[in-house]
Amino acid sequence: MIISKQKPLTDILNAIGDGPVFIIGCSECATLCQTGGETEVLALKKMLENKNILVTGWIVLDPACHLNNSKRLLKSHKQEIEKACKLLVLACGNGVQTVADLYEKKTIISGTDTLFLGQIKRTTSYEKKCTMCGECLLDLFAGTCPISLCPKSMLNGPCGGAKNGKCEIDTELPCIWDIIYQRLKEKDNLEIFQIIQQPKDWSKSHEMRRSF
Repeated sequence: MIISKQKPLTDILNAIGDGPVFIIGCSECATLCQTGGETEVLALKKMLENKNILVTGWIVLDPACHLNNSKRLLKSHKQEIEKACKLLVLACGNGVQTVADLYEKKTIISGTDTLFLGQIKRTTSYEKKCTMCGECLLDLFAGTCPISLCPKSMLNGPCGGAKNGKCEIDTELPCIWDIIYQRLKEKDNLEIFQIIQQPKDWSKSHEMRRSF
């Protein structure tokens, strides 16, 4: 799931100015993160109206990043959107850019900050697990990803700074390479540590591609 957090209200208000504004949420990731579901959209709508900012309408897209479906759903709000100078999107970066592609002449405001692709631990508690690098190496490291979980993204670890199973960059973090070692040891598969992993081929990363 793509994890996001809602921007500070002061930042949102500064971006909106006097409005008028149309609010767009997302039924999936932003809803689960409680950053852009119906509850958050309506709460923000009420807050803006209390500040005498005209909200011409709102919708929760299903999901915001689905280009054709969003285009279809937004058509039913054509007049409300035409009355708005700005579109406030409470979705991940994908959802915001999808709306921007559909309304190139409107001012698009992102109401959230997109953080990472994460694991849902429990409601409102998430853990970063994947950076979507385009070359999954989980089978080599006992189902654990050092690219996303090691602050140095090391493929051959641990580094010399790890101490007592903790990361040198953030001593609150367990060293992921210590975890990998323990898991491989339990599986009697420590010979993997004898293989020097080649530098990552970042050309396979989503960062290097614009479509698939």
